[in-house]
Amino acid sequence: MAKGLDVGTMNLISAQQEGNDTVFVQQRNSFVEIEYSDMAERMLSRSDVLHIRKDEDVYVLGDDALNFANIFNQETRRPMSQGILSSDEQSAIPMMKLIVEQVVGSPDHPNEKLYFSSPADPIDSQLSTLYHQKTIQSFLNEMGYDAEPINEGMAVIYSDLADRDFTGLGISFGAGMTNVCLSYYAVPVMKFSVARGGDWIDEQAAQATGKPVDKVTSIKEDDFQLDFETDVGGVEGALSIYYENLLDYVIGKIQEEVDEEDIEEGLDVPVVVTGGTSSPAGFKKLFEQHLEDASIPFSISDVQHADEPMYSVSRGALVAARSEEEEAGRGGADEEEEEVEADD
Repeated sequence: MAKGLDVGTMNLISAQQEGNDTVFVQQRNSFVEIEYSDMAERMLSRSDVLHIRKDEDVYVLGDDALNFANIFNQETRRPMSQGILSSDEQSAIPMMKLIVEQVVGSPDHPNEKLYFSSPADPIDSQLSTLYHQKTIQSFLNEMGYDAEPINEGMAVIYSDLADRDFTGLGISFGAGMTNVCLSYYAVPVMKFSVARGGDWIDEQAAQATGKPVDKVTSIKEDDFQLDFETDVGGVEGALSIYYENLLDYVIGKIQEEVDEEDIEEGLDVPVVVTGGTSSPAGFKKLFEQHLEDASIPFSISDVQHADEPMYSVSRGALVAARSEEEEAGRGGADEEEEEVEADD
């Protein structure tokens, strides 16, 4: 067996093959701190709420954190910010480790192969992803996995462009970052990230409307649509404005990087857009409209929106892990055959 893990700023999602089905396990990558009491801890335990006690405080983690934050009028806290472990959150590493353990579980066998997503270094920020990548790898290896990072944009290619010979432009619109990868027959030609994503949209919309960020996030995740008829005065209108701004920004950075990398003009490739931030209805149409106005020097054959945008990265990581595990198995079989031939 093998597993894939999407290490996202907003959600952690694992993928594993069970028979003909891919099974996903998901937890929100957040927590909220509440005051400890014996009654509170008993009630949390009875209701299967993911939590941990530390001194005189209780931390509620994962999917329940947002609900508790809204009830107690608090902001959730995040182990990650802008796509990597947060340097401003003292509890980032222990909380992150707990959520990772909940999502991936124990390995099915020692050194089970697991690929986890890691962003490329952003081209518009001084952020480095190396510490984040090595820390997550250490968590997973300590749990008994043989863990390897995979570029998030490349994971999108593995997930959604298998029928196009793993050739195309994959764009993962995550919460902390947006990752981009141009691949030609599974070989990355260009990969980078920008330090803007769904969190940036939420923060800008919250600032514009005076609403708490968690409230804006809840509205965005609750049937928000990019329908081009949204009232400009409300939260939905602000979200629409900043969605358009994000698309212009990302497409502009793609143009700059393509020019810098001197990508061959004769290419004719598909584009696949995915990630939780791409989930609202109307996203693909809006992206296509903004892409039409761009001056990208190679041809775009078509634009696809992943069927399950939340799961593309974890599925792509699983494809990479299973491929390596199968390759290792074939290598072992070849060695056995050679030994038999030598004995003969």
